[in-house]
Amino acid sequence: MKIIKFTFALLLCTVISSCSSNDDDVEDLTDQTGTLILKFDNGVGDQDFIFGTTYDKSNNESYKLETLKYIISNVSLKDAEGNTYSYPAEKNIFIVDEANGNNAGEIYVTLEDVDAANYTEITFGIGVDQERYQLGAEGQGDFLEEAQEAGMLWAWATGYRFIRLDGTYSTDTVTDEGLAIHMGSVGTTLDNYKEVTLTLPNTVLVREDASPQIHIVADIAKIFDGETSVNFSDGYNQVHTSAETTPVIANNVKGIFSVHHVHND
Repeated sequence: MKIIKFTFALLLCTVISSCSSNDDDVEDLTDQTGTLILKFDNGVGDQDFIFGTTYDKSNNESYKLETLKYIISNVSLKDAEGNTYSYPAEKNIFIVDEANGNNAGEIYVTLEDVDAANYTEITFGIGVDQERYQLGAEGQGDFLEEAQEAGMLWAWATGYRFIRLDGTYSTDTVTDEGLAIHMGSVGTTLDNYKEVTLTLPNTVLVREDASPQIHIVADIAKIFDGETSVNFSDGYNQVHTSAETTPVIANNVKGIFSVHHVHND
């Protein structure tokens, strides 16, 4: 009986010691912030995107682009405990422009002073939501001028271009005809803002002494062959403010993004 009691006491001490050790090992991230880099990498299917290259669609049409840019906004992150961190609204809007890519074709969006945490999910908007738009031109801060200079704004009453593709297309009957996909909302009457949520393949560790990177791939082919396959010859060679064509493109654009990998540096 004494042996049993001694063994039980020894096990109890081991458990208590283990719990105490685990408590001591919990990382205290209170008041810590860090930098998080979003790397956007545009492609077409399994190919790299390159300006002036001809890409085929599913219906034997083809296209090549000289402009490729889109607006990303309202970035937020969910951690392993289910808590959500939202980047500050006044600076939570960016233009991803292929022309600004590095030698690998990656466009960096840098988020500074992000709350330190173990993040498992990212959400962002494509375009400009109605709440931001209804702040009026004077409520857009520096982004209004940035969008104007980038050609991502119509007259204010119409609003922002959420995505801009310029180039040419060819079919069995035409060659190098003009292609312009300038999809956005139309004032407050037509809302094409969309949000996408992506699960991260491994946890992103934001810390004050590290700058992790999320590598986000955008498959441009899905703009035309996504949730809905569209034909340039049916009017999708010129998409601007139409209530028929812009929602189709908006829904397709929502499906172009995926997370390829994560670096915790």
